[in-house]
Amino acid sequence: MSVTLKQLLSNLKEPVSLETREILRSARNKLKEEFTAGIQHIGFQYAGCGATIGVKPRCDFACRGCYLNDTANTTPALAIDDVKKQLRSLRQWLGEGGNTQITDGEVTLLPTEYLIEIICYAREIGLVPMLMTHGDSFIKSPGLLNRLILEGGLNEVSIHIDTTQRGRKQRHFKYAKFEQELTPLRNAFADIIRTARQETGQPLEAATTVTVTQDNIEQIPQIINWILNNADAFKMISFQPLAKVGRTADELVGISTTETLWRQIAKGLNIEFDTNKPVAQQLNKFGHPDCSNFMQGLIVLESGKPAIFHPVFRHDDSRAIDFLEQYGHEFGGVSFRLGSRWEKIFRSLGLFIKSPGFIIGSLIPFAWRNFARLHERGPLHLIQLILRGKARINYLNIVSHHFMSRQEIETPLGQERLDSCIFKVPINDQLVSMCEVNAMGIREQFYASIQPSQSIRLDTEKLSV
Repeated sequence: MSVTLKQLLSNLKEPVSLETREILRSARNKLKEEFTAGIQHIGFQYAGCGATIGVKPRCDFACRGCYLNDTANTTPALAIDDVKKQLRSLRQWLGEGGNTQITDGEVTLLPTEYLIEIICYAREIGLVPMLMTHGDSFIKSPGLLNRLILEGGLNEVSIHIDTTQRGRKQRHFKYAKFEQELTPLRNAFADIIRTARQETGQPLEAATTVTVTQDNIEQIPQIINWILNNADAFKMISFQPLAKVGRTADELVGISTTETLWRQIAKGLNIEFDTNKPVAQQLNKFGHPDCSNFMQGLIVLESGKPAIFHPVFRHDDSRAIDFLEQYGHEFGGVSFRLGSRWEKIFRSLGLFIKSPGFIIGSLIPFAWRNFARLHERGPLHLIQLILRGKARINYLNIVSHHFMSRQEIETPLGQERLDSCIFKVPINDQLVSMCEVNAMGIREQFYASIQPSQSIRLDTEKLSV
């Protein structure tokens, strides 16, 4: 799509739109004041995260921790006009550059042209679509991912890999009991991501998702060790403790607290949390602290040495918190995830014209301070290692998102979490918490409302798998 001079000048004059600023202000005002303290990204950079529903309820896996209901595989896919209506609702809530998951069942089972149209439309109206998948379609149809990138403009994908899954054709993966058994599979997907970038010449941001249960909680450090060495492929990993919803197997048991999960993550990162404070208070927040937390970091990979993770923002670093507050005031909501290269260049120039003092006096010193602490022998030595090909630096975002069961929702804390929910789905012209959709029968009601005559007519010969 060609870019007009008017669009470029708009990026130069208004690198962050007034609409986005207003949406962020509204999102922050809806949070309790106690949740805005420390490092809170809702209302600072994002208004929340949205997801579609009914796009393709069917799945060819039979995972033990599935949030879909028993009718999912017999529910028709939603008509594309209705999917687009959902996307417009999400755009109105999230603003330009809003995070939107293209999900519900296994959406890569749709005809590729249909999926491409959804991705294209989401980007066209200003959303950043992330395709959620188990990834097997990319193995069965090697050209699929490249098509989604080149024809759909897809630049974000999340691949779910863990031992709760049941459906992969290779027997040693299908019945894996230990996360380490899935290391070859994770390696294969990392190579698929790298190859897609190389073959298409386009940036592809990849994430991976892990369902956490009592069975694999002790194996989290092994997964962390793997992601540290493969963060060039996967820049985000999302841990999602099991919730008793949908068709989740009765024998699966979830973990109890955020603390339990992040202590295991810390083991993998070889870092320590302050034992005098709850772990949730030491993490970056994304809405309610009992719902979503994350930690951003830079990984130094030096030849012959283990990967070292350095958090970018620490709760006890007052300078980092002050910097974030300044950044939110000056550049909060700015996004470089949409638009052409020239639009991004003009947006960058617009930011500099708007706040040269902040960039020179705060942003650059903050970036240098982070870089300077990445190596014990100092930044100049690290630069030499990088130039000689002896070291590299990767970015990684580690996320935890805790869905609720019906029992949890019905508690006072559960109601408080719903009031602060930042992960929603459009249901009949309303945005509804994903936790309510999963646990309170709303998904079942929505599926029952989809009529075959309203849905896409699937041609099985055109399926991607």
